[in-house]
Order: sequence, then structure tokens, then C-alpha cells
Amino acid sequence: MALADQVRLMVITDPVLLKGRDPVAVCRAAVRGGATMIQVRWKDGAPAAVLELTRALVAALPVPILVNDRADIALAAGAAGVHLGWEDLPVDALRSHVPAGFLLGLSVGTPEEASRAAGLPADYWSIGPCFATANKPDAGWALGPAGFGALAHLAPDGVPVIGIGGITTANASLIKGAGAAGVAVIGAVLTARDPESATRELNRALQ
Repeated sequence: MALADQVRLMVITDPVLLKGRDPVAVCRAAVRGGATMIQVRWKDGAPAAVLELTRALVAALPVPILVNDRADIALAAGAAGVHLGWEDLPVDALRSHVPAGFLLGLSVGTPEEASRAAGLPADYWSIGPCFATANKPDAGWALGPAGFGALAHLAPDGVPVIGIGGITTANASLIKGAGAAGVAVIGAVLTARDPESATRELNRALQ
């Protein structure tokens, strides 16, 4: 499957938002609903706990699993890749130390970051926040579809871009129409009573 198809609907799991629900069960439901990739994001999780969760997801799900920030955990768990921010390990330094095919995603939120990212060997960009979001209050001003599109056009050919931040069934199509290969969601799925149905509705919105 092409990477642009793999990143079409990324669900980011955060045990804090799950409030005691089993993250593997929630992610399994999301995959049934059409999620094409899962990212493990557990900022305050002990490394051993993040590793255990990542291994469980890799074993349980038929879609690529990424880990936020922690390349060491992703490699140890047999995950498909890692998603990095600008304060994490540099993409170019990490590329030569990971296996061929190991995915490196990069967060982009400003024209300056986009210019820097264009010269780095990232496999995909996650651009945001597209809309206001409570899940990452330090993410900066919402870009909106126009702002997203302006940054998306700076990505090198062959590097798919996805939108993140405040994505819902009501606005996902706006970001897709602005040039996104897909979207990444957190609250729209994790806080839903029925994660499978919520993911399926997002999937429809992207068609």
C-alpha cells in the first residue's frame, strides 16, 4: 500500500484521554471503522509501559503502528516508525540509524518549519493545528484550510501531508480538499462512545 494511503486516517491513542478504557480494544475498534494507521502518544508514560502498549498494538492490529517521539521504543517494539517534533531527535541524524522502510514523520506548523522540513528526509508531514484543539494547547494558532494548504504546497514531491488538530467529521473534508492525503485524529475517536462508528464517519467524510 502506498504511504499516502497508509496515512489516510491516523488515530493517535493517548491513555490519558481513554480514562481507563483498554487502548488495544479502542484501537481495534478504530481499525474496524477504517483507521489506516495508529500512533502511540503517551507523553508521561514510563518507557516500559509505552513499550508494552506498543508491542501489544503491533501484535493485535493489521495496520502500521507509530510511536510519538521515542524512536528507541518504536524500534524495540517492532513498530513501523516514529513521529517526531522539532525538539526530538533530528530526522536527518536518525535516518541513517534506522532500518530501510522505517517511517519518519515530522510535525510542521509554520512556514519556517516547512522550509526546514523540505530539506529533511521525512516520509510524511503532519501539519497543524488545523483547527482549535484542547488536546495540545501549546500547538499554536489554528491554520484553517487555507493555512494548511499553504504549508502543504511546500512539501517535496512524494511526501504526503496530513492534517491534525481539531479534526472532526464536520471539517475533515475541508482539509482533504486543501491538499491533505489524510488526517490524524485524537479526541474525535478516543472520546467517542463508539470508536468504530466515529472512525467510520470520519472515513466517509474523507471520501
